[in-house]
Amino acid sequence: MLIFRQLFDQQSSTYTYLLADSATAEAVLIDPVFEQVRRDMALIEELRLRLLYTIDTHIHADHVTGAWMLKRRTGSQIAISAASGAEGADRYLSHGDRCGFGTRHLTVRATPGHTNGCISLVLDDETMAFTGDCLLIRGTGRTDFQSGDARAMFRAVHEQIFTLPDTCLLYPAHDYRGLTVTSAGEERRFNPRLGGELCEDDFAVYMTNLRLPHPRQIDVAVPANLKCGIAASDPTQMEEPGWAPLTYNFAEAHFSGRAGRAYQRTRAGTPGRDGLPGRRTFSTSHGYPAAGWIRGRRQPRRRHAPLACGRPCCREREHVGASSNDDEPSAVHCPFSPYIGTEKPNGRNATREWLLVADVI
Repeated sequence: MLIFRQLFDQQSSTYTYLLADSATAEAVLIDPVFEQVRRDMALIEELRLRLLYTIDTHIHADHVTGAWMLKRRTGSQIAISAASGAEGADRYLSHGDRCGFGTRHLTVRATPGHTNGCISLVLDDETMAFTGDCLLIRGTGRTDFQSGDARAMFRAVHEQIFTLPDTCLLYPAHDYRGLTVTSAGEERRFNPRLGGELCEDDFAVYMTNLRLPHPRQIDVAVPANLKCGIAASDPTQMEEPGWAPLTYNFAEAHFSGRAGRAYQRTRAGTPGRDGLPGRRTFSTSHGYPAAGWIRGRRQPRRRHAPLACGRPCCREREHVGASSNDDEPSAVHCPFSPYIGTEKPNGRNATREWLLVADVI
């Protein structure tokens, strides 16, 4: 059985794809993002998989690949197109090559146009394909930098992607509207840039006149990705601290990338267990950053639930709980989240606030 997971990075709107053979637990990861390496590692470990390859569909301009960091942590091999110009990869892919994992494999199809080193990856039974930035959902990648070529893209899409079965599911490297998947048949008929009756000249003129601004991370991402994500001078790519064993689960690593951090402060009254009045200490609810406000009061006590689910609607609601006894913990719960937090006052006259200092949703 095929194990398949579609993962998303909100900052760059990048999709990362994990595929694995359940019989052998061998896996590949397509288009990993550096900031999401902890999330990807946690998922791979929870599913008890062995990562064989990370595959980048091209030299990305909007984020740094996580390929090098994953190689350091798992021993996986870095694979990328031979036409990409990247250095430091373990395997350089050409049209027709196969990347195997267990009894399954992905076939490489050269689809230049967005860059001259773009590839698409087709699953062995042609039920799904990963098109990178070449073909998007009702759109295409841009062709105005990194040796882009609109005419080459048009031919690549029509010859390498539109020739797949109508039912073949297509998964792009990006989407900015929340769409997740399309099919070869849909895009062949409805893609407004190169589907239907549109010809190569129509597409070339359209792409020439897009006049898009360059990606904000291009000056950082492209040089790093030409080295497969290696940036030895970047302190964020150093080893994990050795002062204590650190373990992460997929839910925690995934959530921590979306939610803000909270600091707990004892404001008045008797000193709290976490320190003297005014001292700030990092605190979480069941390992998750607590968002929103919690205030401990006496008879009765009202408090707002931590916005553990991170949904915008939670910020517009007041999820209020009550407790008749200051010495009893009061459960606080967001109805949109499976996580429940509890809070118990440190002293009868103590007032505690949870301050949201960062909110990334």
